[in-house]
Amino acid sequence: MAVAQPFGIAPEGGRSVESPVGGRITFKAGAQETGGALTVIEATAMPGEGPPLHVHVDRDETIYVLEGRYCVRLGDRDVDAPAGAFVFIPRGVPHTWQNSGDAMARFIATLAPADVRFERFFLRYAELPAHERGTEAFARLAQELEAMDVLGPPLAAENARSTR
Repeated sequence: MAVAQPFGIAPEGGRSVESPVGGRITFKAGAQETGGALTVIEATAMPGEGPPLHVHVDRDETIYVLEGRYCVRLGDRDVDAPAGAFVFIPRGVPHTWQNSGDAMARFIATLAPADVRFERFFLRYAELPAHERGTEAFARLAQELEAMDVLGPPLAAENARSTR
């Protein structure tokens, strides 16, 4: 990997793709730009949206909430994360999140060190035809690319079961 050079990105800058859970993922920095130091994404989600329960076995993750409110599951506990909240997710901790507010929400997430597999996961998922997307495709692609280990359903699916 090449030595990283200083750089800056405009607010609307970065490569943006449709997120597997709805909303958009915008890559602000990746393995190539940071010399492998970190991957940084900006993500948006509509109310109720969020990924399946998953784990990164060899990467630490952070989430900084810019707008809205999230519920972040860390292992067996839930953390309320309104705008301005910061969440640290050490490698090996099962986690997920859900937009728990009533409007679009937005956060910045980092993975350290950088993870090319994680980056490829979002790019490949965005290429899938609409009829091939969903939780099963998320889990299959995550496994194929070794981007993360999917352990369970999204919080929305869990919440739907508990209200029945």
